[in-house]
Amino acid sequence: MTVRGLAHRGYPLKYPENTMLGFRKALELGYTHLELDVQLTKDGVPVVIHDPTVNRTTNGTGEVKSFTFEEIRRLDAGQGEAIPTLEEALLLAKDRMTVDIELKQTGLAYPGLEQKVIETVRHAGMEKQVFLTSFDHYSIERARTLDSDIELGLVIYGATPSVFPYLDQLRAKYVSVKYVFITPEFLEEARKRDIQLIVWTPDDESVLESLAQYPDLLICTNNLEGWAKVYKEKVLLNS
Repeated sequence: MTVRGLAHRGYPLKYPENTMLGFRKALELGYTHLELDVQLTKDGVPVVIHDPTVNRTTNGTGEVKSFTFEEIRRLDAGQGEAIPTLEEALLLAKDRMTVDIELKQTGLAYPGLEQKVIETVRHAGMEKQVFLTSFDHYSIERARTLDSDIELGLVIYGATPSVFPYLDQLRAKYVSVKYVFITPEFLEEARKRDIQLIVWTPDDESVLESLAQYPDLLICTNNLEGWAKVYKEKVLLNS
């Protein structure tokens, strides 16, 4: 069964987040989309990890940007998994999943991050199968100046109508909002403007069931099996 959904950092409820193991499990469950986070090592390699430090998700300590790729690769990200490169994740997903690459940029924490990510996407031949998102909207602006065609999106907390003119300005087609702020009015405005609305990160099955009434939403969840169940029972059977 194909599950229209966005696997948040792979499958972190069961497997180490942002690892190839978690990504493979999301693929095995039939998910159409994968979300992952990208930062740069000291020597400029785009690697997949969420936090600015390795402390929470590996057996190491220190800032991601303080490690060379060779050094960060020696860390255990859980169950013997290594921190993946963006290229490895993209090649796994190629022709099988669309990838939401969240740029973990804060100000200019990673000079050149946008360029490195776009180069990696091009090298993998994934230009038509990815979109770049970020809480740092200046990062998304830089991405647009670097590539006029790559798909872009904004991550925001609240559902503000002011985001839509900005999306138009960026020629961005995705907006990702914390699920508790979704309203029918915001959803309808996204539909009218042909914007793909993503909600993050509902995990409770009752919440997932309530969101299933909006089949055009893209659900970004940690509870992959929960959403797969709801999707089958509430979306597919009613379509």
